[in-house]
Amino acid sequence: MKKRPGSLLNFALALLTAVLLILVFPNLIFPTFGLPWLAPMALTPLLVALAWEPRPLWRFLLGEFTGIIYWFGICYWIQFVLEVHGGMGRWGGWGTFLLFCLAKAIHLGVFSLLAAVVMRTWYAVPAVAALWTGIERTHGTFGFAWLALGNSAIDMALPMRLAPFLGVYGISFVLAIMATTVAVIILGRGRRQLAWLAVVPAILFLPDLPGRSAPNLTAVVVQPNMPEEEQWTPASAAAMRDRLLEQSLQAARGSSAHLIIWPEVPGPLYYYNDPKFHDEATNLARFTRAYFLFGTVGETPHREPLNSAVMLNPGGDLIDRYDKINLVPFGEYVPRFFGFVNRITQEAGDFVPGNRIVDFPVADHRVGVFICYESVFPHEVRQFVKEGADLLVNISNDGSFGHSAAREQHLEIARMRAAENRRWLIRSTNDGITVTIDPAGRITQRLPMYQQSVAQMNYGYETGTTFYTGHGDWFAWGCWLGAAAALFCSQIPHYTPRKKPERKRPIRA
Repeated sequence: MKKRPGSLLNFALALLTAVLLILVFPNLIFPTFGLPWLAPMALTPLLVALAWEPRPLWRFLLGEFTGIIYWFGICYWIQFVLEVHGGMGRWGGWGTFLLFCLAKAIHLGVFSLLAAVVMRTWYAVPAVAALWTGIERTHGTFGFAWLALGNSAIDMALPMRLAPFLGVYGISFVLAIMATTVAVIILGRGRRQLAWLAVVPAILFLPDLPGRSAPNLTAVVVQPNMPEEEQWTPASAAAMRDRLLEQSLQAARGSSAHLIIWPEVPGPLYYYNDPKFHDEATNLARFTRAYFLFGTVGETPHREPLNSAVMLNPGGDLIDRYDKINLVPFGEYVPRFFGFVNRITQEAGDFVPGNRIVDFPVADHRVGVFICYESVFPHEVRQFVKEGADLLVNISNDGSFGHSAAREQHLEIARMRAAENRRWLIRSTNDGITVTIDPAGRITQRLPMYQQSVAQMNYGYETGTTFYTGHGDWFAWGCWLGAAAALFCSQIPHYTPRKKPERKRPIRA
């Protein structure tokens, strides 16, 4: 019998997968771009190592090791957030960040433990891909979601045809199919396994991406570039508001814009508790005859703070308020397990989540607004469109990320939401990246980062709903069922009783 490769080689293969997964996205080495062409083979080294490793515990450890390296490399900016904005100091920030990596890596550990079981079956390719996709869907459910593997294909025309049907998780499934096929070929399972790759050319039968268009509607979008750590005084806060109001007024006067958008900002913009800003916001909407959308701090009836988006109509009257539903761990609330961590927000207490989807009426249209981190939840963003939004707006403040790859990562995530729902998306941020995105997920206009800017950005309204908008993550949850069925079937031979061979009776003469 051939000698199995040693554990050292298996861990080297696991490390290679972690590095490939990091490189497909913007990262510490390439903060403005990734290498997405590596995505179809990123999982292959780990899968080969799992097939070679017979011990269940060590299979889990291979996945845990891969996950720790991956989350460390892709979310390295969290340490900066905890140290600088969380006030934890260098060692407190690093220690908490390492705990975060350890906890998030459990997903990859569980995947590795279970994937190794089905790697020996003839249906290993779809089973492993389904398992990867199903586990990917659980990241948000268990505390923190960020980049799905499918996000790496945002600039790939062929895989992006899947977005309006299966969402980002359908693209992750196809990429996992390709990686697993390569793994089983390396393991010598035969060329017949190549048949599973038929799913790739089958995508050609789906509708092509929408063509580029030149929309004729205009929004005034403000990028204020407010410093994160500013200690606001009444005088500095008033000066900041006056500057933003004057710039918005001048930009709106010189255009036909009927939308003015301010981002989620760290500055003191309290529409409900600051009578002066309340009046100024009302007057801006009246003078420009435009709908005015901006981020502010709302309150529950019990005076608990809410991260909110407010829209005023051209008469200056309040239309409605959307309260952020999915809050940022550590940024807006502290998970119970990490109760020793300081809040990054300067609010007196933890933010509390909202509980309803709001679409703002704008003339004969409706606008869905989601706030910052909520862009990572495709099942939530689609609800705005399902409820009637024909334009999406993402207001965000990525300033706490520092000058890191997190901004480009966040942009890739937001672009996927536009493609899944076939909607124009205006992304307004404090200091970047402010963009307009077309219904195919392509960037049409982009403002420079870390600069104060006011721009007239073009967009359009879209009607109709995609299959994904109407049905959500049915495919991802179906992958869970498929993976469970594959795991069950893989164990049947181990519990099938074997027939004892019959003894031959001696022939008597």
